[in-house]
Amino acid sequence: MKTDAPFPMMKTKRRKRNRDAFTLVEVMVVLFILLAMAGAGVVAIQGVRERAKRQQAELFVKSMKTPLGLFESQIGRFPTTEEGLDALKQAPSSLPDPSKWDSPFVEPEVSYFDPWGNAYQYMYPGTHSQGKYDLWSMGPDGISDTEDDIGSWK
Repeated sequence: MKTDAPFPMMKTKRRKRNRDAFTLVEVMVVLFILLAMAGAGVVAIQGVRERAKRQQAELFVKSMKTPLGLFESQIGRFPTTEEGLDALKQAPSSLPDPSKWDSPFVEPEVSYFDPWGNAYQYMYPGTHSQGKYDLWSMGPDGISDTEDDIGSWK
């Protein structure tokens, strides 16, 4: 049997690839995708956490309006800057008539620290709220009188 083909009936051997494992490139691509998704998730969670901290500070400032108002109605004035918010938990020694201070206006467990770990600031008489008090959190930067402050006058 004669043919014109130079190599008749020559069978080429092909290597069969073993597809039981992933290549390094495939593993790297999957890792890159997972890390990108995780990074996006962390960024999204951080934004939610910061918003929640801000709302927590705003809620504290608003909720202190009631106990400070009760203090004023019983004593006839707001606590002084020196007495501070502690005057809502125990009677200040500077009261002219301590018998007017009836009972604590807030629970002893109430913390006067904002979500960023800084003490809430209190001033009476206030500079922002004339004739009233100023109560504020210094916000995430921990510096007073900056744009991120959360105050009773806002």
